[in-house]
Amino acid sequence: MIRRDFLKTGSLATASLLMPKFLKSIEAPGMLPVKGRSLVVIQFSGGNDGLNTIIPTRNDVYYRERPRLGIKRETALALTDEVGIHPTLGGLKNLWDDGSMAVLNSVGYPNPDRSHFRSMDIWHSASPADVFWQTGWLGRFLDAQCAGRPTAALEFDDTLSLVLKGDKAKGLALQDAKRLYESTRSPFFAEYSNAKGKVIDEEAPVDYLYKTMAETLSSANYLFEQSRKKSSTATYPATGLGKDLKTIASLIMADTDTSVYYVSLGSFDTHINQEAQQKRLFQELNDALSAFATDLKSNGKWNEVLVATFSEFGRRVSQNASGGTDHGTANNMMFLGGALRQKGLLNAMPNLMDLDQGDLKFQLDFRQVYATLLENWLGADAQKVLKVEFKPLDFI
Repeated sequence: MIRRDFLKTGSLATASLLMPKFLKSIEAPGMLPVKGRSLVVIQFSGGNDGLNTIIPTRNDVYYRERPRLGIKRETALALTDEVGIHPTLGGLKNLWDDGSMAVLNSVGYPNPDRSHFRSMDIWHSASPADVFWQTGWLGRFLDAQCAGRPTAALEFDDTLSLVLKGDKAKGLALQDAKRLYESTRSPFFAEYSNAKGKVIDEEAPVDYLYKTMAETLSSANYLFEQSRKKSSTATYPATGLGKDLKTIASLIMADTDTSVYYVSLGSFDTHINQEAQQKRLFQELNDALSAFATDLKSNGKWNEVLVATFSEFGRRVSQNASGGTDHGTANNMMFLGGALRQKGLLNAMPNLMDLDQGDLKFQLDFRQVYATLLENWLGADAQKVLKVEFKPLDFI
């Protein structure tokens, strides 16, 4: 079996019960969980409409350009005298009120790309718009900071995204800890884990196979045990995001050796019927995040967690003829947690009188936000990870 074929086994290749003796070193004392901060990234896949998320409720241009789609001032939940939040996001409004929420507006990058795939690659890799990188910004964080920690970053999906792929280290993709654990008990793993002796060359296909499989087996066992160690007893909504955040809460409360948790919600590609689609997705987001915050607060962990949301791009300012909005450029990012140094609106709302052919102009490079998360929250060398120096912001 060659390396490429093994990786095709999907989440099993990215998941210790049957581990060969020579690989038991993975469970050495140096691999014990380290207490610290957790970053939870929620990706709004498809291009969320930021203007209908954080709403300029006293901006005449907004209502002129969205006569049917604009969120009415009296319907939006007021954050300030001039800004509201989508009426479905009442739980986030509560977090705003208690000082646990901050918003950055007009986040983007030069020469924006309106392709879902390319723009997401740019956000995942933190590359310039005209350069293609094969590693993700969080993957390079793993390379720099988390050597020998196969559970340092978890993505709740059946495949691993570019964002968590480094040159040497990678995150782990799973749908839930129990399912991953049960998968590694299959005859496939039993047969191959007992068939290999010593790893001689990690670059050799067979040796790479066993090294990867061993990390998977060890991680599966560890995460399953940790998820049961202090399993959340709180009530979460019976949705995909609700299930994922409940698992994340359990792992955080068990002081699991994980620095980054990554989940996705979507699709926000609302060319048609945006009102109903965004409302449905926001209801899932609101209910899951409300339960998550309440759970962590009651267990004394809210100050150790930072939730960050992003989307690959925003939408155009004007509504289209199909009850939706088309691909745009700059967008807002939201941050939730108990340790924010600055709360509320961190910069000005988008200038709807100064557009670039109908699109918002970016005012803040997303890589500066990444530098902030890396330096101020994860304790990493942001320049080493991002390959360019960006001055961190001071909201965390």
